[in-house]
Amino acid sequence: MATKKVKPKYKDKPWTKFYDKDVDTKLKYENLTMPEFLEETASKYPERMALNFQGYTINFKELNDMVNIMANCLLDFGIKKGDTVAVVLANMIQCVVIYFAILRINAIAVMNNPLYSDRELAHQFNDSGAKVLVTIDLLGNRMVDLRPSTKIKQIIVASIGDYLPFPLNFLFKLVGKKKKLAADVKRADDIFYWKDLIAKYDSSYTPPKININSPAMYQYTGGTTGISKGAVLSHNNLSKQVQQIASWFKDFVGNHEIMLGALPFFHVFGLTTSMNFAIYSGWSNILVPKPQPGPLLDAIKKYKPTFAPLVPTMYIGILEHPKIDKVDMTSIKGCFSGSAPLPVEVIREFEERTGAVIVEGYGLTEACPVTHINPFKGQRKIGSIGLAVPDTECKIVDIEKGKKEIPVGESGELIIKGPQVMKSYFKNPDETKNTLRDGWLYTGDIAQMDEEGYFYIVDRKKDMIISGGINIYPRDVEEVLFENPKVSEACALGIPHPKRGEQVKVFIVLKEGEKATEDELIDFCKPRLARYKWPTMVEFRDELPKSNVGKVLKKELRDEELKKLRK
Repeated sequence: MATKKVKPKYKDKPWTKFYDKDVDTKLKYENLTMPEFLEETASKYPERMALNFQGYTINFKELNDMVNIMANCLLDFGIKKGDTVAVVLANMIQCVVIYFAILRINAIAVMNNPLYSDRELAHQFNDSGAKVLVTIDLLGNRMVDLRPSTKIKQIIVASIGDYLPFPLNFLFKLVGKKKKLAADVKRADDIFYWKDLIAKYDSSYTPPKININSPAMYQYTGGTTGISKGAVLSHNNLSKQVQQIASWFKDFVGNHEIMLGALPFFHVFGLTTSMNFAIYSGWSNILVPKPQPGPLLDAIKKYKPTFAPLVPTMYIGILEHPKIDKVDMTSIKGCFSGSAPLPVEVIREFEERTGAVIVEGYGLTEACPVTHINPFKGQRKIGSIGLAVPDTECKIVDIEKGKKEIPVGESGELIIKGPQVMKSYFKNPDETKNTLRDGWLYTGDIAQMDEEGYFYIVDRKKDMIISGGINIYPRDVEEVLFENPKVSEACALGIPHPKRGEQVKVFIVLKEGEKATEDELIDFCKPRLARYKWPTMVEFRDELPKSNVGKVLKKELRDEELKKLRK
């Protein structure tokens, strides 16, 4: 008589059996903060190149000294323990420096997307209570105009031209403004320029002892309700997360690798897997402020990176670029992909051209963000987000109440527990209570686990749209459209896009007697939303499908769109 096969249980962590042999199932952590890891790296490799921006390089000693200089500056500006400093910068030397300076003085960093509209930035500045803002000159005048509606006092202005090698630095002075790579900032009180501050303050600084469990960042995420929430990430979260990632890529840690710093550092995926991971590992980081296919290929050709965390649109863009056959990409050994599924043919072609291995993973802002990765040397399952990283517990629970465990192989909500999970949402106890329950993070994603412990995302409980690897929350778009006096109802959802994964389509019901065009409504959104949130399609309807309690049935609209695509 055949014995009945016993299905694995979530509590037994069946995924650990499929870890690469050199990956520990339980880690011994160093209780150091990220600024302490920087000091440690600068002590070990003082002359090693830390950052490369357009060919201008600084070593780890210079980076650590700059961090101390800006720490002294922030203290002189009156920033104290627990105060917040807002950063609106691309991947530039100044972005890395100011981030570590904020953390070093035990203040709290708020990283903001430079593509955000004034309205979006003002919400994050005000919600976080930011007192100082560090931004780029191209946004300077907007930020000066925005400042009176916030608690921000001092604005520090950085420029692309601050750190460029010869002759680019000379040429930049001549053509920077003409090419819209630089801008004059109007006169106002408490405006300071980065290079002036670097020259003014001293690099001698003794950092305070920081409680590793204290907040380090408020990392803002969107929400289906339209309320942007600040995930409180502690020094402990950031530290343990980078050590979890290092444990997964043991073949690389200890070597002098070269990171392709293309993922935006204002997004927690780039901040963790590129910036923090490189600092922790003592790797050189090639900063790419505009991660489009052309600049990415140029960086690969010139600087020969060996490790590249990217999102699917970047891999696709690189492979489709006309210069692809002229660039030797074989320096790249390891790649990490997240934010959206990576097509099988893209994985195959990229790996053939580079000789690298691409591992797909999964994460969310509230978890710093990485919770799952496919093995680097072992079995990678197509369509899977992989295995839970060390010291991470996972289970699938019922969608309705989130209490009952769902049998292995069946779908339910993915919940997670681990040292990388946030403390709370800032000043938002209701959302915190809803998302964190008994130490478990409720992801809002519908998933399955197979019998070998590999996880698969099968749907979204929330209606989030992922375009180009960036999260877009439909309510953000809908709220803007509701401001239009012609609009009675608006519904935004994501529909497939061949390169970006998804694009935003909106369904509009106009007020009686009103007329509008597709272009008119898209143009209405442009000054009010970040560019990547702009709708690309508008469909006018007499009514929207609704449930018996009046809720718009987005699933019906989505199913209609998918049927159109199948025809």
